[in-house]
Amino acid sequence: MQIDEAKTQALTEKFDPEIRFRPLAAGATWIVSILLVSLSIFHYYTAGFGLLRESTHRGVHLAFVLSLIFLVFGFNKRAYQREPKSTWFSPGGVPLFDWLIALLLALSVLYIPYIFEELAFKVGNPDTIDVVMGTILLVGLLEGTRRAMGWPLPIIAIVFMVYAMFGQEFPGLLKHAGNSWSQIVNHLYLTSQGVYGVAIGVVATYVFHFVLFGVLATRIGLGQLFLDVASAIAGRYSGGPAKVSVFGSAMFGMLSGSSIANAVTVGSLTIPAMIRVGYPRHFAAGVEAASSTGGQITPPIMGAAAFLMIEFLNIPYRDIALAATFPAFLYFFGMFMQVHFEAKRQNLRGLTEEEMPKLKESFRKRWPTLIPLVVLIGVLVSGRTPYLAAFAGITACIVVGLLNPAQRLRWKDLYDAFETGAKYALAVGAAAGTVGIVIGVVTLTGVGFKVSFIVIAASQAIAGAAAAVLPDFLVNIQTLTLVAALVMTGLVCILMGCGIPTTANYIIMVTIAAPTLVQLGVQPLAAHMFVFYFGILADLTPPVALAAYAAAGMAGSDPFKTGNTAFRLGISKLLVPFIFIFSPSLLLVLNGFTWSEFFITFVGASVGLILLSASFSAYFLTNMKSWERWIFAMAALLFIAPGWESGLAGLLLALPAVVTQFLRRSAPAAMTPA
Repeated sequence: MQIDEAKTQALTEKFDPEIRFRPLAAGATWIVSILLVSLSIFHYYTAGFGLLRESTHRGVHLAFVLSLIFLVFGFNKRAYQREPKSTWFSPGGVPLFDWLIALLLALSVLYIPYIFEELAFKVGNPDTIDVVMGTILLVGLLEGTRRAMGWPLPIIAIVFMVYAMFGQEFPGLLKHAGNSWSQIVNHLYLTSQGVYGVAIGVVATYVFHFVLFGVLATRIGLGQLFLDVASAIAGRYSGGPAKVSVFGSAMFGMLSGSSIANAVTVGSLTIPAMIRVGYPRHFAAGVEAASSTGGQITPPIMGAAAFLMIEFLNIPYRDIALAATFPAFLYFFGMFMQVHFEAKRQNLRGLTEEEMPKLKESFRKRWPTLIPLVVLIGVLVSGRTPYLAAFAGITACIVVGLLNPAQRLRWKDLYDAFETGAKYALAVGAAAGTVGIVIGVVTLTGVGFKVSFIVIAASQAIAGAAAAVLPDFLVNIQTLTLVAALVMTGLVCILMGCGIPTTANYIIMVTIAAPTLVQLGVQPLAAHMFVFYFGILADLTPPVALAAYAAAGMAGSDPFKTGNTAFRLGISKLLVPFIFIFSPSLLLVLNGFTWSEFFITFVGASVGLILLSASFSAYFLTNMKSWERWIFAMAALLFIAPGWESGLAGLLLALPAVVTQFLRRSAPAAMTPA
């Protein structure tokens, strides 16, 4: 299993619309390439030698991002189908209008750093030029986001701006005095509460650097080493390629926070192998899709949302990575068990000796590629800033890549890596700016507090109705209220995620929904992790399951069927958030942590996921009957519910089905003559 960089890049561009650029003529291609590499060099340099003033740093990043978006993303689908020709009205194959918009947006973004010294006198009393510049930026940002990732996120932002302007027309608690366009521009453009707020700050300060590190680490061979290790650990056993997919995606996810990039890189190798040993095509694609989405929750390098938590919660990144460790393990463990039981049920083979990589040879050739990861983790846990850790990791990647004789990185490869890293930053940068609009409206109108009040009131009503029909020993109004609020929050996260990327989904939901959970007694980090997990589920849930569709495209399977299979395989991502909400010790770093609670929760959840996986796969020790599957499913939920009492009840419930499984498996052996 050897990673083919060219094939991987082509597949990523095919399945990931956020880096699918329109064709350009030679001149424009060079300009775009130089701008992309310049953006990477800017972030690499400032990470190591000092960030610029906040507004300047964010402004430079956003100016690059928005200008490039109008050069590489077309107005409509026809722009991607035309043969690029350079004319007076289309220099470099890019319409002259797009060149002008790119220039105007760069000017409007950099206007804020330019007038920084006067900004304190302008906030609350913007001049005409301020309103004009702000309008250009807001309109251009919405159009750029539409081009890079479609309509859903811009529509959400527009709805929020309409609400900010015409609040007096809304009913009940949502009503407010309304704002003029000048007031809206003032808040979203001139203050740090809008476009220049925390979302674009995190992308420009943390996320970009770790994306670049991931690209470089893969180029120098660390991703290949991870896949070789995964193959050596799990490849020889029943259904080996699927287990390699789970292990490999978990380790590769340490480098890539992108579900699609993970699915394409690992899936291009594991999906054909899974099909070859006998897995159905939709199942093979579902395994890779579900495994790949786990990359965003896998420490030490998680998705962008992990870095946003640093800003929102003001806690060290190492605490966030530590808190994510065991929930991530449970996610992959639950999926591994489903893959295992499916392989046993279908009696699938593992990889042959010829198909297995030579691990000793791989380590001899690629052991230096571990140095950058060790350096990055070492700087992170030392308490230094994440961007300094990324700088150290990137520098180590460059040194190892240039000096490792077994897999040397050429200067052209380094240039391509810096260019690719910047490509991934365009869509997420536009999304961060647009989410800033949503956050700005929330702070301008106070709608977040109103939504919290509405959700809590609705949750209390649902809890009251449930209490009327449940037995007295199950009735706890406070717990039922929290469960109702969690279910509503989770559903909204999944629905929102069907149209917008996970990072944008996380920011919006944290701004609106997380305060509700905190008011109901959930610790802030647990509330943020809950929203984070449910936002990622959208990568698996049809109709917009991008990771599942990418995997389906490589497997030649039905995308909708693949998405449903991936959701079933990733069911632990639905359950684990409820576990750490009701047993915060699973996150290790929260107040009230005890080893006894952690041990009971972790063991109970692990056993519960084994039983649930067996129930879904219809196999435990042998093929399962319908009643055994139902018993296992109910017992699994009791084990997963934190507490030794519920675990004991689950054990007693599951025991008859376990015994019948054991007896049926032993029966043929007992009848065999000695």
